[in-house]
Amino acid sequence: MTRTWVATALQRIEADARRSADTHLIPLPLPEYPGVDVYLKDESTHPSGSLKHRLARSLFLYGLCNGHIGPGTTIVESSSGSTAISEAYFARLLGLPFVAVVPRGTAAAKLAEIAFFGGRCVEVEPGEVYAEAERIARDCGGHYMDQFTYAERATDWRGNNNIAESIFSQLRHEPHLLPRWIVVGAGTGGTSATIGRYIRYRRDALATTQLVVVDPEHSVFFDAFAQGRGDLRSTQRGRIEGIGRPRVEPSFVPTVIDRMLRVPDARSFAAALALSARLGRRVGPSSGTNLAGVLQLAREMAERGERGSIVSLICDAGERYADTLFDPAWQRAQGLDAEAIDATWRAAPPLAGAARAGAAGVGQSRP
Repeated sequence: MTRTWVATALQRIEADARRSADTHLIPLPLPEYPGVDVYLKDESTHPSGSLKHRLARSLFLYGLCNGHIGPGTTIVESSSGSTAISEAYFARLLGLPFVAVVPRGTAAAKLAEIAFFGGRCVEVEPGEVYAEAERIARDCGGHYMDQFTYAERATDWRGNNNIAESIFSQLRHEPHLLPRWIVVGAGTGGTSATIGRYIRYRRDALATTQLVVVDPEHSVFFDAFAQGRGDLRSTQRGRIEGIGRPRVEPSFVPTVIDRMLRVPDARSFAAALALSARLGRRVGPSSGTNLAGVLQLAREMAERGERGSIVSLICDAGERYADTLFDPAWQRAQGLDAEAIDATWRAAPPLAGAARAGAAGVGQSRP
């Protein structure tokens, strides 16, 4: 009976994936930097609204095929919101109960989306999310998905239409077949691990394409990368939901990253607003963090007279941040005036960066 249920569950997830085309690769014209082609992969168009849809699907497949998920299994996750929304979507698809353990203060719109898909939210202090999720899963005999441990191993980084394979496939008909840079943030570290491994697996991309990870304030990933340490901790809570962490997560794989850039939160917010205005639609703050990194690299390429392409992500839509980023009162409180937003495209100062030892062809600066 259990094997039959698992087979049915796998079929439902596969059928769900087949119902929609891949996410769009949107060209972003940058007249400020001629010769540099920028593309944004729009992950907000997934059925659950964010990049985390891919991760949730992989985690469910991983749990099913490892025998951790069966009929009636309660699914539990620790999440700042987007992963929980996506996991709630798949839990409902399979008829399973879902509990999200989220940091207190998570955006109300995200909590509402988790509830919309049938999930229950438990709000705790940021430092308690891991232990509370483990406790709930243990007490109810459920399964703790633990995205921060399993993100890098649940995804098939060699292909299977993962995000890296999709990017390279979509670039086949563009002027530059291989990107010069791919820019992503790190929350679990799963996306950067998948893309970094795939670049190496492709071989033809090894000499051309490099991976840059952008990290917001109060996250320890940048310092862990720069110092070669895995034991760093922070007691400060980040404000860019979905990326940055107070500890070095098990799924963060620094050895496949070529360079990291530290992005001030104010720059992320301003960039998200600037990008929203240029696209004519709202994007979330982590997309602004990505854009800040893209523009730094575009400036460097233009200064060297280099032509090529940069690919990054729209992680989620801005509607989830109506009561923060897109609230005029909140913007004023953050000092986000029109001048600061307009400065995004040219006048922003260089970001602090660190390069992997032995990485060729990348600049390096220290904070």
